[in-house]
Amino acid sequence: MGNKKVVLSGMRPSGPLHLGNYSVLKDWIRLQEEHDCYYFIADWHALTTGYRETGELSGNIQEMLLDWLSAGLDPERSVLFRQSAVLEQAELYLLLAMITPIAWLERCPTFKEQLRELKGKEINTYGFLGYPLLQAADILAYRADAVPVGEDQAPHLEITREIARRFNHLYRKVFPEPESLFGSASLVPGTDGRKMSKSYDNYIVLSASPEEIKKKIRSMITDPRRARRSDPGRPDVCTVYEFQKVFNPGERQEIEESCRQAGIGCVQCKERLASRLCRYLEPFAEKRRELQGKPHRLQEILEAGNQKAARVARQTLEMVREAMQL
Repeated sequence: MGNKKVVLSGMRPSGPLHLGNYSVLKDWIRLQEEHDCYYFIADWHALTTGYRETGELSGNIQEMLLDWLSAGLDPERSVLFRQSAVLEQAELYLLLAMITPIAWLERCPTFKEQLRELKGKEINTYGFLGYPLLQAADILAYRADAVPVGEDQAPHLEITREIARRFNHLYRKVFPEPESLFGSASLVPGTDGRKMSKSYDNYIVLSASPEEIKKKIRSMITDPRRARRSDPGRPDVCTVYEFQKVFNPGERQEIEESCRQAGIGCVQCKERLASRLCRYLEPFAEKRRELQGKPHRLQEILEAGNQKAARVARQTLEMVREAMQL
């Protein structure tokens, strides 16, 4: 790694990645051309809400790495690693916990929001409350200059900045205050128009077969007022059109005009989208098929990334211990 800005981000291994994740990955791929990037599989974070469901965690980690590489993340340009393989992050989490006021964690908007959304699930735990602090340790372990975030994650990054500021004030300056990098990729809605999410079952996985893609698109919501083929449509309220804008930009304008003039029906529009999306994902599918036959190579990539990440985190921890006179 060189003297470029350090960028860090991660994803929870909660199952196959979907089109909504792909928009994030496109930003990651772009960033790895310009910065020193660290991308981690957040298996500890998965435990904050899924500590009971660990049976599929190992398999999900392998599948996530497979999806990352198939999408275009390059282990020669980015450090790809597993969070729990770098124990230095856990020690940093512990040390930062000593200086972090509980009120900072309790006021995090996503804390109360997820308690409401996941009502009935036993997540009122120390680990769940400390999730933003663990996230801070992830970022600060690599002294990251910037973190790609969505707007809903900005409060978490602000807590990281406050923790870095507090540590630097109490001891000496060790950590930069990381800035937000808001994504440039187009957001992909779910098939029902809501945010694409596994909890809503409105997603299309990146590894879906052409048959699965066509089935999902056939079920998508269109203009609810367009009862007949001859009725003019309203693309601005149609989820299928939102997909056309992202995955079929070359035909978007023609489709919009035809829809408004009833020159194209919803079934035909969906068929065109399905065909385009299958072509769009074919390079990903081809790369994935190639990598599936090389399990040892996947393990080598992850182990190499774990070692690179651990070396940097170890250096940071030494600086932290020295600053705290431990």
